[in-house]
Amino acid sequence: MTYTRRGFLGLTTAAALGAGLTACTGAGTTSSGGTAAASNDLRLFTYEDDTTIGLLKAQVKKFDEANGTTTTVDSLPGSGAAVYPDKLRTELLGGKGPDVWRIWGGQIGSPFAKAKQALDLAPYYAKYGWDSKINTAAISGMTFDGVKTGVPFIALGIGAWYNKSLFAKAGVSAPPTSYAELEAVNDKLVAVGVTPLATGGKYGWHIMRLFEYLLEHTAGPELHDKLLTGAESWDRPEVVEAFTLFKKWQDKKWMPQGALGLDPADIEPGYVQGRTAYTITGPWTEAQAILSAKKPSTAFGTFELPTNQTPARHSGFVEGYMINAKTGNADKAAALIDFILQPEAQKAMQITASTVKGAEPDPKALPLAAEWAQKYAGNPFYTIQDQAFPKKEADQYFSVQSDLLQGSLAPAAAAKKMQEIVSAWAKG
Repeated sequence: MTYTRRGFLGLTTAAALGAGLTACTGAGTTSSGGTAAASNDLRLFTYEDDTTIGLLKAQVKKFDEANGTTTTVDSLPGSGAAVYPDKLRTELLGGKGPDVWRIWGGQIGSPFAKAKQALDLAPYYAKYGWDSKINTAAISGMTFDGVKTGVPFIALGIGAWYNKSLFAKAGVSAPPTSYAELEAVNDKLVAVGVTPLATGGKYGWHIMRLFEYLLEHTAGPELHDKLLTGAESWDRPEVVEAFTLFKKWQDKKWMPQGALGLDPADIEPGYVQGRTAYTITGPWTEAQAILSAKKPSTAFGTFELPTNQTPARHSGFVEGYMINAKTGNADKAAALIDFILQPEAQKAMQITASTVKGAEPDPKALPLAAEWAQKYAGNPFYTIQDQAFPKKEADQYFSVQSDLLQGSLAPAAAAKKMQEIVSAWAKG
């Protein structure tokens, strides 16, 4: 899977698959699965990239030196949500789980909370004042059935990142503020020979960002959230309308020809290269696509996709840390997390989408990421849909998208099919 699967995190995240960790047992649990005895040895499991793992280890070393602990940091880089959670789950079930692990929110982190493998962190939220130090919307992304089982340190919002010169070529002087204006912008771009949206359908998750936005527009926040949990039926007019608009974007050439077969890694940077006008992505694109191409950030802009809904929301996801419910070192593990959550530590690790107040992106180094954080990061977000659904259901959902765009499934039939998929999951 490519770097954009879960986000490049600006300057930190996964890149290439690393070796397995079968030799690492850690201090999390005993071989029988019972609670381990307390010790000064900790183990942190993560999926940090090989190029940035040293930044995390440096902060952990500082913690160890100040607290008399010895923390082993193990990483499974590049594995993404397809491998890492299963590796973690296997370790926990085998009694070899880490004391602390990094994980995504939504339906990726949820199973660890529901299985009570992750500790209820409410006492530590109170002890360290995390509620007042961390973005509240991000905290909700790692709260399951009312229980705070994760501490988010990254919150990434998905919005539109655009090429100013191509907007100007089409006579567009400012980003759209309504859905109708966005459609009008698309038509103007096509009229001057510019493909509006850079998106690719290979793997399903990138083109999904368009559909989930359209669903937020047609359904609104309350219904959208209920659809994602199976609390309301997908077989309804609002969903049919979203699928109808989805097809419209393809038919009106508002996305590249043959978008379904395009690799997101190849097509998303098109807005930087001038091949497309904008893309739907997160703040990591400034470092990954703009600065790496040696282009000035001033040549580009960003805006929250207009939904015509109140409150205004964007797609988003969180990543954070959980503590093993059977660790004998819960207090030390929580202290380690709190140390990592300090603004100076977040900045030292070059995290550009931190949930921590005081660790916002440096506007001199990443002006667009800083602008996004200032304007939109505080807005509520709906869970990005490939985190809202478990992997099996997400894959089925991607098939529905594909069938619709290929014309083998009508919008009404797509809505019915989605209801079958979500209903079976919700009941299971």
